[in-house]
Amino acid sequence: MFELLKAGGILMVPIVACSILALAIILERFWTLRVSRVAPPQSTNELWRWIKKKELNGRKLKALQASSPLGRILAGGLMNAKHGREIMKESIEHEASQVIHDLERFLNPLGTVATITPLLGLLGTVIGMIKVFAEIQLAGVGNAGNLAGGISEALITTAAGLSVAIPALICHRYFIRRVDELVVGMEQEAIKLVEVVHGDREIDVEGA
Repeated sequence: MFELLKAGGILMVPIVACSILALAIILERFWTLRVSRVAPPQSTNELWRWIKKKELNGRKLKALQASSPLGRILAGGLMNAKHGREIMKESIEHEASQVIHDLERFLNPLGTVATITPLLGLLGTVIGMIKVFAEIQLAGVGNAGNLAGGISEALITTAAGLSVAIPALICHRYFIRRVDELVVGMEQEAIKLVEVVHGDREIDVEGA
């Protein structure tokens, strides 16, 4: 592997660095964007039970807020529910914007890796071909070993760049979709909470 990287030339260094960064982000996002962590059903079920039995208090609100990103959004709305529907909605939207920002953390760097690694590979290809033509100009086409070195460098960097970019792009699209799904689910729970608190909807007995 080291010989392969060495044969790819100096541009293999940033490509390898991008691959390490992409792998770290992918593993971290897989761990962070779990439904059980972002919007655990047990937290909302417990909240409905508290509301139904009129057991909701400041201590339980703090526990809800610390339990998950969804709990943070719902607690933000409940803390301002007494000020009316619109203020409650604004509080929910304010907390939701911060939660969504956290859910999308590191996705831009992952997308950047997916974009620049093929370009780094292409740059390596260009540099390798420049070396090939420079060798032809100096020694003609008789020295096949030197020509093969430049061609090899060109092909290795291209393959390495694509090998990093393809999984990074797939995971980037997947995480964006995952965040969208989580946001839709949290939005539905927030709307339900507003309607329940202001008497427009009965608490689901099964959920409670």
